[in-house]
Amino acid sequence: MVGGGGRKPLDYEELNENVKKVQYAVRGELYLRASELQKEGKKIIFTNVGNPHALGQKPLTFPRQVVALCQAPFLLDDPNVGLIFPADAIARAKHYLSLAPGGLGAYSDSRGIPGVRKEVAEFIQRRDGYPSDPELIYLTDGASKGVMQMLNTIIRNERDGILVPVPQYPLYSAAISLFGGALVPYYLEEEANWGLDFANIRQTVTAARSKGITVRAMVIINPGNPTGQCLSEGTIRELLSFCYHENLVLLADEVYQQNIYQDERPFISARKVLFDMGPPMSREVQLISFHTVSKGYWGECGQRGGYFEMTNLPPKTVDEIYKVASIALSPNVPGQIFMGLMVNPPKPGDISYMKYAAESKAILESLRRRAHIMTDGFNSCRNVVCNFTEGAMYSFPQIRLPQRAIDAAKSAGKAADVFYCLKLLEATGISTVPGSGFGQKEGVFHLRTTILPAEEDMPAIMSSFKKFNDSFMDQYDGYGGGSGYSRM
Repeated sequence: MVGGGGRKPLDYEELNENVKKVQYAVRGELYLRASELQKEGKKIIFTNVGNPHALGQKPLTFPRQVVALCQAPFLLDDPNVGLIFPADAIARAKHYLSLAPGGLGAYSDSRGIPGVRKEVAEFIQRRDGYPSDPELIYLTDGASKGVMQMLNTIIRNERDGILVPVPQYPLYSAAISLFGGALVPYYLEEEANWGLDFANIRQTVTAARSKGITVRAMVIINPGNPTGQCLSEGTIRELLSFCYHENLVLLADEVYQQNIYQDERPFISARKVLFDMGPPMSREVQLISFHTVSKGYWGECGQRGGYFEMTNLPPKTVDEIYKVASIALSPNVPGQIFMGLMVNPPKPGDISYMKYAAESKAILESLRRRAHIMTDGFNSCRNVVCNFTEGAMYSFPQIRLPQRAIDAAKSAGKAADVFYCLKLLEATGISTVPGSGFGQKEGVFHLRTTILPAEEDMPAIMSSFKKFNDSFMDQYDGYGGGSGYSRM
């Protein structure tokens, strides 16, 4: 018997080792320091996380009207409801309440409300031109929960590897650590607009297998996070062919598919490309696709609505995934309704269409302008080079740190990019994430920032960044002047 004096189960030394391995830079050291400075009264611009409403983006009117009525259905009985809410919002609220007989306070099916899953399936069919089965669509509390559920299903032990693009969104590395698997990083090529080098990826898989790792799945993030690139149809075809030949599940993180800021590479889903390729691939490649209301231009991060769709999974596997989903009883119901509204928004001719379309267009056009302001701003700075943000909501500039800065960081016990980002935070209040939180090649340094600050604030923010960066380079570079690097 240990007695009262021994180690207790929740003492640090006794915790699950997988929990201790988890790192999540988006809410890491920089974020915690920024929060401290904010408490001390310093104005902080939180560009560390894709959180549009926190940076002033106003929610779209129509979905909020519908969900407000669903949350407070007694409003529908008020004789004046039609003076406050448009008729199509009232009709949609009644539609969703009919799909959820217990209202928003009752559990739904563990897979999500069948009627909403049907709306998602219809959206996918319109987008891709191929039918989608609602029974293979599960609604989730944001895309992250779906990603975690699938990784937990795929990873059997510490020898199971997941190919993840680097730089990557740290959800993947954190979840793989948590579930006891092996992260197998494949590096995106910054000089080729964050493209994929399949010769390198094949070498990566061969090297992992030589160490006894069974590579079981491959992640793609399209548009990219943190890198902002959009994959071409040809690249996606090559990806699917690679997964077919290497017998990998493809996990397609497509949460930014509505956020595209150029016309050369529009978004095309991995599922559409797969079905376009035809048999045998279209019948055999196992694909899980993820989407959410948090990202895209809706930015409804707090609502936690998402889905994943399964392609070419055997029925017995789908049954096992249902069993695990049932442990949580139900995804949150308001988030499910937001998802239904996102995939089935007002249509031309509806009362709310003009307002919805105008609000959507204004957000997307502003984001496109902000992507240009930020990229141009970074490329005007000394020792900074940045690929254009083609999609998503992030910029990932490379900071070419002088050796003296790297030495100063080492003396301070910090990684060089953390050192730079902390100095930036202290000087300007701009809270970013060091590139090391996403992964980067040895000796190369980046930071990630969102393009989400208000458009009218963006020139001042970039001016503040440039002033800091020039001062930092003057301090550590040992010479003045220089016009920076440009890839424009």
